[in-house]
Amino acid sequence: MDHTLIWNNCLQNIRQSVDPQSFQTWFAPIRPVALESNELTIQVPHRLFYEWLEEHYIDVLKTSLNQALGTSGRLQYRINPNRQDNPQATQKKNGKSATRVPGHQPTPGNPFVIPGVKRPKIPSNLDPRYTFDNFIEGDCNSLARNAAKAVADNPGNTAFNPLVIHGNVGLGKTHLLQAVGNYISKKFPEKAVLYVSTDTFTNQLVSSIGSNTTNDLVNWYQNVDVLLVDDIQQLVKRKKTQDVFFNLFNVLRQNNKAVVMTCDRPIIELDIEERLRSRFQWGLSADLSMPALETRMAILNSKALNTEVEIPAEVAEFICFHIQHNIRQLEGVLNNLVLHQGVRGDESIDLKLAKEVLKNFVSEINKEVTPDVIQRTVADYYDLEVEKLASSTRRRHVVLARQISMFLVKEYTDQSLKAIGRMFGGRDHSTVLYSIKTVRDLMETNDEIKKALGELERKIRIGQGEGDHSL
Repeated sequence: MDHTLIWNNCLQNIRQSVDPQSFQTWFAPIRPVALESNELTIQVPHRLFYEWLEEHYIDVLKTSLNQALGTSGRLQYRINPNRQDNPQATQKKNGKSATRVPGHQPTPGNPFVIPGVKRPKIPSNLDPRYTFDNFIEGDCNSLARNAAKAVADNPGNTAFNPLVIHGNVGLGKTHLLQAVGNYISKKFPEKAVLYVSTDTFTNQLVSSIGSNTTNDLVNWYQNVDVLLVDDIQQLVKRKKTQDVFFNLFNVLRQNNKAVVMTCDRPIIELDIEERLRSRFQWGLSADLSMPALETRMAILNSKALNTEVEIPAEVAEFICFHIQHNIRQLEGVLNNLVLHQGVRGDESIDLKLAKEVLKNFVSEINKEVTPDVIQRTVADYYDLEVEKLASSTRRRHVVLARQISMFLVKEYTDQSLKAIGRMFGGRDHSTVLYSIKTVRDLMETNDEIKKALGELERKIRIGQGEGDHSL
């Protein structure tokens, strides 16, 4: 059956339902393009046509299409009919229709959202490896994890819209972002989920500007039910991208679509337009901080389990003591351990092998114990920021940690009392002496302090690559 004939039949029915002026304005300029598998494709001169038809003539189009093709008839449209590289291109694959992905390829338009008229298929771009089940939760990430899970359980209908997850590199932002998408795709298969980096979005926008199809790109994104945007800090200094994303964000949120984003810093610190920053602050901002030693060990053990590799506890602690600021490096260390183990044909992973591998990741692995190493070890043990040890605070647990740090610096280094005092906020040598005496007295009378010192000294030895075993 000819597509021109079908569209002429539709026009006859439409002419009977609208006044002559409206027909000439909104329907006469439309051109039929193709008919395939009971799907009629038409071209409209401008996005304005699509928006006006969708708002005012959806029922008329639906009725005319049903009369011409039956209730199984479907409608696709194209914008800018004079362009050879028109972005709306529906490809047939395995007998089913599939719309191209935006980017360097042409971008599909947004079909009429009415029965019998389909919308483009949205590729999720998700990595199935990232799930909530294999995300290790700790105090450092519990707020972000629970907020992400709440969004995944009820996308678009929580107070966390948008949800912004921020933190330094390698702390699990992308893992959580993709876990949201994978969970929603499984629980709500009818929802269109899309993961995209800000760089990719910018590249798509630049490509669409070059081909004069920016409206089609925005139309395509408006079909998304859950938009997951990685590295939103890349919007900085990209004025046009900010403008387009601002409008897209408003449309998605007004239609109860969920938006989840990641950033390497708090939104308040982003140098972007104020109107965009205020939109990002409408929902919830949750941070990912550096995980404690125990959480890092749990993450490493989880990755080792997935790789079917057994790592002894002392080796895991040795690795995690040195890899503190980038959890992504733990996977790199693990992969290197497995590689070295396979090349050597060793049956087990020990401290000697771990020390050799870590040389490629950590510069301090073979250095002598320094005051800085001791301060970091004590601060980590007492769950404090290192800067607290040199602060003026008199809070009991901080004072105890400071006194123990001074004691250990004196025990493990050749620093003078005056030099130690300078390291801890400019305190005089008498304060350092008092701290050392206090710790020695506590070792004689307080079993908890004695145990803590033994544990700290062991961690310091691990920091040298010694541990409880000779290498």
